[in-house]
Amino acid sequence: MSSSAEIYGIAVNVPASHLEILMDAIDSVMEPLYPGYSRSFCYWPVKGTWKTMEGANPYNGRVGEITVADEMRLKFVCRKEDVERVLSKIEEVHPYEEPAVDVTPQIAWRSLTAPSL
Repeated sequence: MSSSAEIYGIAVNVPASHLEILMDAIDSVMEPLYPGYSRSFCYWPVKGTWKTMEGANPYNGRVGEITVADEMRLKFVCRKEDVERVLSKIEEVHPYEEPAVDVTPQIAWRSLTAPSL
């Protein structure tokens, strides 16, 4: 990873049934960030909750009801130039009609330890 690369952290909740599919899809549209490694993600189980509003077409839940679902929280980092492709791929592959995606600017840790030139 270049110490000057602009990177972003991306996180999204996804049903466990779609976790591997989503990781493969995301990996297919982004350049590896870590030399010698691809498909670098972390994930853990979470509970998601929402109330489906009129006019929505939920993957899980019913209009007017509160849903609590077992999900996986998927988190990874990517280069700035890959963000748009990654977000488009999440929207394409994710089963929810409105996946909640968090995008956060990050500091590449090597940029904090790299010697000055």
